[in-house]
Amino acid sequence: MGKINKIAAGIVLGIIAGIIDVVPMVLQELTWDANLSAFTLWVIAGFMIATSNLKLNGALKGILISFLILTPAAILIGWQEPMSLIPIGVMTLILGSLLGYFIERLGGGRGDDESGE
Repeated sequence: MGKINKIAAGIVLGIIAGIIDVVPMVLQELTWDANLSAFTLWVIAGFMIATSNLKLNGALKGILISFLILTPAAILIGWQEPMSLIPIGVMTLILGSLLGYFIERLGGGRGDDESGE
């Protein structure tokens, strides 16, 4: 009781993570395709973390899924600007872990066990 729908939590928290990630990008005047790509990564990550049944700690699940989603874009980004992968990796680590943690907390646990055990 008192927990919100896990998928809704994932999407809402993904939107929040996307905004947090995109604000510095807008301030740096990066292209809108980059901003939109980063924002959608977090919305999708939130959804995937919330619907995943991996039996991992929420923060670890968030990190794993976020980096898996980032990988194809990271290859393209790294090919052109390898040094830009450092801040991208740091943000993915931080936001991915926070996203996984808060989805687990707000959405009612891992989702693989409704009893909360």
